[in-house]
Amino acid sequence: MDPQRLKDNFSQVATHGIDVAEYFYADLFERNPSYRSLFPASMARQQQVLLGALAQIVSLVDDPQQLIPYVEELGRSHAGSGVDAQHYPEVGASLVATLKYFSGDDWNAELEKNWVEAYGVVADVMIKAADQK
Repeated sequence: MDPQRLKDNFSQVATHGIDVAEYFYADLFERNPSYRSLFPASMARQQQVLLGALAQIVSLVDDPQQLIPYVEELGRSHAGSGVDAQHYPEVGASLVATLKYFSGDDWNAELEKNWVEAYGVVADVMIKAADQK
């Protein structure tokens, strides 16, 4: 996994602002309509939270001493919202689809591999933290 490549790509994707979060949730709910009930009626705040969390994770991707506690807390808070291990693969699929869409021609197999690997690590840490709650 190449942390700088993830940071550079996320910087590019993040220029699209709230559209990124809207696309992500539209993709997630299209793939998994039952997941909609896990979220509030108004998604405005949730979209901002998502973008903030992604930005924080990416900014810490090369600093495990800070990243892991942050991600563990995310895992515990998500567990309190009804999220469990079965949800993570679907979220990952929507995240990768979103990143691919907003990366345009810059997206390639190597970048996808980097994101899939990074998401896998984050999801594993979140799941383990939730299980210890």
